[in-house]
Amino acid sequence: MRMFGLRVDVGMLLEPLVFIKVLQWIFSFFAFATCGGFHGEITLLVSCKGVVNKTVTAAFAYPFRLNTVAFNAPDPKRCGGTWTDSYLVGNFSSAQFFVTLAALVLLYCIAALVVYVGYKDVYQHNSKFPLTDLFVTVIISFLWLVSTFAWSKALADIKISTGASIISQTDSCKAPGTTCHFVSVTRMGTLNASVVFGLLNMVLWGGSTSFVYKDTNLRNQSNKISQVAGIYPAQRI
Repeated sequence: MRMFGLRVDVGMLLEPLVFIKVLQWIFSFFAFATCGGFHGEITLLVSCKGVVNKTVTAAFAYPFRLNTVAFNAPDPKRCGGTWTDSYLVGNFSSAQFFVTLAALVLLYCIAALVVYVGYKDVYQHNSKFPLTDLFVTVIISFLWLVSTFAWSKALADIKISTGASIISQTDSCKAPGTTCHFVSVTRMGTLNASVVFGLLNMVLWGGSTSFVYKDTNLRNQSNKISQVAGIYPAQRI
């Protein structure tokens, strides 16, 4: 099928380089969705002046600026004036780096797939395209490495900041006559999955560099240099 120079070759989807690019798009999407779409809530049980076993909550979500999230007051009188706005601890907005990278990778994968499938001849006969693809692939591999490990560290800190130890960090729970009990926090299975998808992306992008390299003229140049130096591939008998 041709349209404005576009020649769609669906058979290209079976090529390793193109198939890997599809997997990269899929795993980037899940990394984006599992981290960027998270919403959680911490629940405490509070007893204070005039209030017995009142449930209070603090809702948090991406980009995990916990220091801007406060528990709601147990009652309109705010425990006789002893309950003040109690904020969570920590700013883990470094998650934005991870999610932004995933979003940009999604766009790049779409553009690359259009070139691979629709402009196969242009990609193969213009050396600039494979070289650019190789450069971007190496950069993205490195960024996945950095962002995934940074995000995994931030996630570990988020779990600590939203765990049972939060009671000792809440000033209102330390007021005379006030007791707080940790009830629950939203499960973070999807956030754990986002780290896994980050690692998978890191492996996929790192592994795909060899496939992209084969399409560049760098490989041909290295072969020519080897032949000039008198180094030839071993001949099969």
